[in-house]
Amino acid sequence: MPLMGSIYVGTTGLQTSQNALNTTGHNITNADTAGYVRQQTMLGDKDYNTIAITAGVVSNKQLGLGVTYQQIRQVRDVFLDQTYREESGRLAFYELQYDTTSEIEDLLGELDGASFENSINDLWVSVQELGKDPSSSVVQSMFMQKAYAFMTDAQAVYKGLSNYQDNLNQSIKLTIDDINEMGGRIKELNDAIRKIESAGVEKANDLKDERNQLLDKLSSLANIQYYDDAMGNVLVKLEGHSFVEADRVNDVAYQIDETTSFYDVFWKDDAKFVLDNHGERVYNTEGALVFNLEQEISSAIDTDLGKLKSMVIARGDHRATYADLEDHYDADGNLISSAEDNYHAVSNSVLMSAQAEFDRLIHATVTAINGALEQAYQKAGSSDYMSDGNGHALQIFHRKVSDVDVKEDLEKTETLFSIDNLQINSELMQTPSKLGFIRPDGSVDYDTATLLKDAFENADYPLNPTANTKLTINSFYSAFVAQIANEGAVFKSFRDNEQLTLDSTENARQQIIGVSTDEELSNMIRYQNAYNASSRYINVVSEMLEHLLNSLG
Repeated sequence: MPLMGSIYVGTTGLQTSQNALNTTGHNITNADTAGYVRQQTMLGDKDYNTIAITAGVVSNKQLGLGVTYQQIRQVRDVFLDQTYREESGRLAFYELQYDTTSEIEDLLGELDGASFENSINDLWVSVQELGKDPSSSVVQSMFMQKAYAFMTDAQAVYKGLSNYQDNLNQSIKLTIDDINEMGGRIKELNDAIRKIESAGVEKANDLKDERNQLLDKLSSLANIQYYDDAMGNVLVKLEGHSFVEADRVNDVAYQIDETTSFYDVFWKDDAKFVLDNHGERVYNTEGALVFNLEQEISSAIDTDLGKLKSMVIARGDHRATYADLEDHYDADGNLISSAEDNYHAVSNSVLMSAQAEFDRLIHATVTAINGALEQAYQKAGSSDYMSDGNGHALQIFHRKVSDVDVKEDLEKTETLFSIDNLQINSELMQTPSKLGFIRPDGSVDYDTATLLKDAFENADYPLNPTANTKLTINSFYSAFVAQIANEGAVFKSFRDNEQLTLDSTENARQQIIGVSTDEELSNMIRYQNAYNASSRYINVVSEMLEHLLNSLG
């Protein structure tokens, strides 16, 4: 090889060794940086000079011009990335479901000892005492006090469930804002990476690290699919819909439903809109909703991915009541919707099903107590016994809006004996002795007291339309709490299993993308020696040239 050509070999050795040292230093500097992926210098042969081409030989006579670095690549495993992001979304889904069941248990007080069960037991004890001596004003006063405490405690629990539902609703809005912000940032990174790499000289690996971090975070919030296009953009689909495209981001939108006051989650680009009186857009979300909540929730078909979907399911679409567990009929007595269908509409939401079943318990208790007094009134005939003085039966519980003589209509919320619509009979609270339990003939009415006891002991109430066992009021609450606990245990099991899978995947991923300082220090020594060798090579060539020039001179 000519001496002047040999200088190219040494020069390229110096350049590539220096670049490799820079990469190694960059890796060591960012060893503890979250989301950093270690980089690796890829070396290759520089161009060859062809001296002669001979047909009868194995290879042509060529001279090499040294080494060059081809690229600085990120060391990643796309399959582990995909697995990590899928399991991250599944973990977030079940973690939210488990948190919801835990919140319900907290509201019921089952975890700290001050449970709602005490209110039911206290009311039951007062009914038993009433059965022993119905005419005692002290016992009557205690009965009214326990009835009032039962109602207010039930309303406090239901209000807590509703507040948590509202909190989930606000969290949905904030999560959508985060998703849209991430989508916009991915689009910005796509543009920046494309500009840097378009010349084919430099790799924007640090920007790619940020983009991959965003994909990791986004995968925990929603079900995403992504791929690289020919231009180097990462294009993202969210719940099967185009989200980040090469030239735009299709934002996820939300809008308050005027009926439920909850946010509808929909694709803005798929929804039609009209302008209201203030010039604001009002979208018709039909056919544009992000989630198909009619699908079965299953890991087999990946319908259990993402925190956002989990929040939408847990929140539900309205305040559930016992009416969601009943058959609905029109004015002519024709079936509108069956109890099973109505329950199916709320059963996926652990929060809504809890609201409906809890309200059924309260409704059963309230109507059973009022029903016992109404039987006594009807049995008394024309006398004023157990009468409110206005030609109606005396009632412990009233509805806030409807008149006393208005019958319950499941299609009209204001007529329901539901938790939010309950109030205590204020006159009886002030004067419990108006209950009397003394018949017109002066005898003590033990029969009505017995009816009250029977109301608590008769097994007339299934937990929901799919339950085969009918329960008493006393056992209803225990079954209700047991069901919540069982659901929580199932969600906890899913969550714990997903956490183990995610941790295992992340450990495997870190073995590939993580920076090992020992390995990088070894590389640094190797590239430093290569740099020194190239430097020594150039010195030797330089000495040879100097010797030739001096000798010829």
